[in-house]
Amino acid sequence: MGLFGLFRKRTAVAEVDPGLDGSPTAVMGGRERVVGLPYALPADIEEINRLDFQHYMLRFAFRGNYAAPLVNPAAILDVGTGTGRWAIEMAQLFPQANVIGLDVKPPAVDEKAERNREMDVRPPNYRFVAGNLLEGLPFADASFDFVHMRLLFTAIPHDRWQAAVNELVRVTRPGGWVELVDSIGLANGGPNVELLMDWIRQLSWRRGVDLMDGGRIADYIRGAGLINVQAHRMDLPTGKYGGRLGTLVATDFVSVCRGYGGMIAASGLTTQEQFDATVAGMQAELDAPNCRCITPFFIAFGQRAW
Repeated sequence: MGLFGLFRKRTAVAEVDPGLDGSPTAVMGGRERVVGLPYALPADIEEINRLDFQHYMLRFAFRGNYAAPLVNPAAILDVGTGTGRWAIEMAQLFPQANVIGLDVKPPAVDEKAERNREMDVRPPNYRFVAGNLLEGLPFADASFDFVHMRLLFTAIPHDRWQAAVNELVRVTRPGGWVELVDSIGLANGGPNVELLMDWIRQLSWRRGVDLMDGGRIADYIRGAGLINVQAHRMDLPTGKYGGRLGTLVATDFVSVCRGYGGMIAASGLTTQEQFDATVAGMQAELDAPNCRCITPFFIAFGQRAW
């Protein structure tokens, strides 16, 4: 039984292009990105494919999509839904629930459905709502039985984290659950892994983001006044030594680094040539039999008091 099952058992800027929701995107560092956000990763087809890959990887690693002890939720919210994959799967798993995926940019599945209704493969109980957590959620108090947020540690400024979690709690019904899943990046890597992580940390900090906040999610949940809090750390192997899972996690991280690449070079932290050489060196490190690199993941959930 996986971790989630155990928890449940225990209880340069080019032309700006507005998306369907009006969120402007621009080509920065060679990739399309949403303008005006602390989040520096791309918002293009390549990144959509990576996020879907990451979703399936995490579902495999955790053996499920959630950890909180849900019982017939009637309303579910996924904040920072990305491709909408998690929200859509939850809508299929809980057909009696209304499931909303929220993000600043519509997922490709929603864009495709809006352009051609005959290609709409979304469950009838799922829908997308445009919104930015940092500007407040566009929902009334106590609207959802389950509020989920995953891997926004690269998107929320350090001084906004507690307010962001408080906002998740605001829209949760008494007795409902809030669950966060996050990371802090790679650890125990070789010199190339460490150099890449240092560049990503520096770029993030310039945007007000402290990657270590991903490891503090249980503190933020407790700070928001939730009860029955449970927290767990799971270190996923990252590299060939970890077999199938280790290879999947390493593949995802290499893709993450490539997504940051143009921005890191444009910021002056390094040259594109040095960045490319460091990525190649990192790949060799993760492929080496003596590699013991890990990616720490943190899962925390708590219940809003009645």
